[in-house]
Amino acid sequence: MASSVSSSLLILVLFSFTSSLLLCNAYLPLRHHPNRGVASHNYRDALTKSILFFEGQRSGKLPSNQRMTWRRDSGLSDGSAMHVDLVGGYYDAGDNVKFGFPMAFTTTMLSWSVIEFGGLMKGELGNAREAIRWATDYLLKATAQPDTIYVQVGDANKDHACWERPEDMDTPRSVLKIDRNTPGSEVAAETAAALAAASLVFRRIDPTYYKLLVRRAMRVFKFADKYRGTYSNALKSFVCPFYCSYSGYQDELLWGAAWLHKATKNPTYLNYIQVNGQTLGADESDNTFGWDNKHVGARILVSKAYLVQKVQSLHDYKGHADNYICSLLPGSSQAQYTPGGLLFKMDDTNMQYVTSTSFLLVTYAKYLTSARKVVNCGGAIVTPKRLRTIAKKQVDYLLGDNPLKMSYMVGYGTRYPQRIHHRGSSLPSIAAHPAKIQCSSGFSIMKSPSPNPNILVGAVIGGPDQHDRFPDQRSDYYQSEPATYINAPLVGALAYLAHSFGQL
Repeated sequence: MASSVSSSLLILVLFSFTSSLLLCNAYLPLRHHPNRGVASHNYRDALTKSILFFEGQRSGKLPSNQRMTWRRDSGLSDGSAMHVDLVGGYYDAGDNVKFGFPMAFTTTMLSWSVIEFGGLMKGELGNAREAIRWATDYLLKATAQPDTIYVQVGDANKDHACWERPEDMDTPRSVLKIDRNTPGSEVAAETAAALAAASLVFRRIDPTYYKLLVRRAMRVFKFADKYRGTYSNALKSFVCPFYCSYSGYQDELLWGAAWLHKATKNPTYLNYIQVNGQTLGADESDNTFGWDNKHVGARILVSKAYLVQKVQSLHDYKGHADNYICSLLPGSSQAQYTPGGLLFKMDDTNMQYVTSTSFLLVTYAKYLTSARKVVNCGGAIVTPKRLRTIAKKQVDYLLGDNPLKMSYMVGYGTRYPQRIHHRGSSLPSIAAHPAKIQCSSGFSIMKSPSPNPNILVGAVIGGPDQHDRFPDQRSDYYQSEPATYINAPLVGALAYLAHSFGQL
């Protein structure tokens, strides 16, 4: 009898243990998966915050569901200087100017993030679409007139002479435009790319909006290609040195055509790429991808048509894309990394290259996996898994795996920058200080060592220097200023990582 009872108890204990183990395993994907490895960070939380950041950069009449509640309406008369409606859009960084060139690139990259990884975003997909639409609604206003694009609102020099909240700004809201007589192919083609890429985001959920975006993208690209010239020449005193085009407009024409081909499947754009690719610099050796230079992004994007859609005439783009990948490998003569392992391209806002590179790595890995291809770097085989590993390491550094144990995303982790170079974040909010803060009055706060009172959640800043140092000084805009085009590609990379580690 005792033996029978003992056996029964043993069976009960084993059953309880097994049930508990199964129950634990049922929740295992949220934390760890044997095929995924251990997640270094809460990528889902970082994804949520990276998208929320865009609400802090909004210009115009804020909606009732605005989550960054320390912000208020601003720039409600933008465009009136030219008798047009240019209310809305985004402030690009820590100032109160709306620059069309980086805003368009931000829109393209946010859209590409959703196109490639939106299906993995779950509850954040709606917020990502809202972030894109806030930009495209503005870009549609800016391109409403044929052969004309309004490319800037605000006088950057006068704006930078003040330190004031966007809600208080009283500096001139000058309006700059390009047209047939004052061409700007780089900003026009980037705007076409943004509209085309965004159209794909809305194709299924809002067909009317999709058609509007596609038609406008086609018209804007035609203008960019027909009236060639760089806006940095015609508008130099206004756009330089802020967003001068140093790489020319050839890269944007190729990039814009690639996005229109993807959005329309019109053979006209495929033919444009085939005929003009080389003269537009498809084989450029410059391996920097950002708001100014799109060559690398175009190579990766066009390579998909060869890898996945089997467009044989675009075979060379796989080679161009591979060359870029090889240039990134640690040990390559073209790649520079900090002692802590961060990709380092330049002193000014280096983190934008970290986020854009990370996005391209996970995206190209996706294309290669679909085609069952690898990268050959001088006889060394580089697999899609290796690309993802490199991207993850960069994102992990950004989120806190670095010598300073500092997250370079505001509001993520326990230690992050407290004094970012951002007017609205650094000055007391309207709710805390209803009275207007005059132009020069804010500089005493800008120069103070006090932490910013308003947390610009999700903002990724310029980042550490080449020796992994970061002083967290508000005056150091190279390292401490956030920008929309830093965050935009990170959204896609974070969505991929969050899904990969079972967090979405």
